[in-house]
Amino acid sequence: MGHTILTLTSRDLYGVNMHSEPVPSGPVVSDAVHRRRWLILAVVALSVFVTVLDGTIVNVALPSLSRDLGASTRELQWIVDAYLLVFTGLLLAAGGLGDRFGRRRSLVVGLVVFAATSAYAGSAGTAGELIFGRALMGIGAAFIFPATLAIIANVFADPKERAAAIGIWSATSGVAVAAGPIVGGWLLESYWWGSVFFINLPVAALAIAGAVLFIPESRDEHTPALDVGGLLISIGAIGALVFTIIEAPEWGWGSVATLAGFVLSAVLITGFVAWELRVDNPMLPVRIFRNLRFSAASVSVTSAFFALFGFIFLITQYFQLVRGYGPLEAGLRTIPVAVAIAVASVTSPRFAERFGTTRVVSLGLAMMGIGFVWVSTASVATPYLEIVGQMFFLGTGLGFTTAPATESIMGSLSADKAGIGSAVNDTTRELGGTLGVAIIGSVFSSIYINALGDSEVIEALPAAAREATEESVAAAQFVAPQLGEAAPAYLGAVNDAFLSGLSVACLVAAGVAFAGSVFAARFLPARAVGTSVGVEPSESVLVS
Repeated sequence: MGHTILTLTSRDLYGVNMHSEPVPSGPVVSDAVHRRRWLILAVVALSVFVTVLDGTIVNVALPSLSRDLGASTRELQWIVDAYLLVFTGLLLAAGGLGDRFGRRRSLVVGLVVFAATSAYAGSAGTAGELIFGRALMGIGAAFIFPATLAIIANVFADPKERAAAIGIWSATSGVAVAAGPIVGGWLLESYWWGSVFFINLPVAALAIAGAVLFIPESRDEHTPALDVGGLLISIGAIGALVFTIIEAPEWGWGSVATLAGFVLSAVLITGFVAWELRVDNPMLPVRIFRNLRFSAASVSVTSAFFALFGFIFLITQYFQLVRGYGPLEAGLRTIPVAVAIAVASVTSPRFAERFGTTRVVSLGLAMMGIGFVWVSTASVATPYLEIVGQMFFLGTGLGFTTAPATESIMGSLSADKAGIGSAVNDTTRELGGTLGVAIIGSVFSSIYINALGDSEVIEALPAAAREATEESVAAAQFVAPQLGEAAPAYLGAVNDAFLSGLSVACLVAAGVAFAGSVFAARFLPARAVGTSVGVEPSESVLVS
């Protein structure tokens, strides 16, 4: 089969004025590619789903991993975090490499690596091997994620269709986050813990076949020398920041190690910006952040995923440890938030077209804030229907935020820079999620431990039982059977402490969401405006 090479005229935003957001001209695609655009979107959505799903599915397997692999609490945390650390640290570099060498190639390579390392992780015999396997899986995910949005930007020429496609992409991503506990719970009740990793293999194989058969290759036609310096500094900067955020709750947020980590991160980020401004062919043209349609949308996405990951972290524990649901039952009870995310993500582009991106994104973040304030009132006896209402606000708010904000990010860039734009969008999501889990988790833990210290029941416990209870709510389930008649009072004290931590942590998440809403209302442009003068054209190629 021959290949048709089409030249795409687009615009470079390096010198754009911060008060004039140009409308990059859309890609020119062949009739063959145009006819199968929705099939291409299905393949892209499948790739996104399996990548995002893995970020949350492992959480429900942690008790099994502790029992079968003898994993300690710190090892369990790194089983979750190793994937996130590598994934986030490599996103910018992977997006730039995809722009240079081809987005379809990046997607396929990422899926192959992801499948192979999933098999390795599922076969691990020790916690250390599993942590290493999870880190390797992050490499594959980093190449998959930015390629998906870049492919959408290069396949959908019509702005309205592109907005709808990005809405479906956002819905898939959001639903995958909520679906992780459901799928993981079912697999754990039917199979062994390794099944939560082996489930990735058939899905990845189907996505690889679809990518090879249906997705056209696209890349930046101007392929300058690879910005090796920018690539290495970006990996170091993001890696140091994420590593410090993950370890800060263990080190202490005010400890020397934590402060040193943040200082190192700041130095590397500053160095990265200085480097990218100086080199002729930067991996990330940092001047695009002068475009408010790009930068304000990025802040909105960060705020939304800070709140979302904080919610998933807290609500799964609430269902399993306070309400006593099993893994599958707890997962099934998160379905309302998944439905709300899907519906809002698909419909929000139409609302943004009618009312403007500013209003829709600001409303979405405000709804998330309201949802978290509502969740902060939860108790042991809160009716499930009330929780469904809380999930409606959170899920709808997320869909109203991420789909229009993501379209703003991708719509503000030319098609030849779609990979790096997607990588920035994905990095803001993952950093927001990392911050959400780390900060909300740290706040929760601090309040929980302090509340336990105020309980006479807990103070009367033997030292070993008290330390185990302070370490985690899950440990309380093993301590309670040893207390005989005192068990009900003990569990009541633990639940009260948990709910105190939940309440304060949710208010922190609400504050971040409300702050993001105000920021979006003030700085996020409602729509792209006319093109600015003096912008040099650039070119990208699409091969079908």
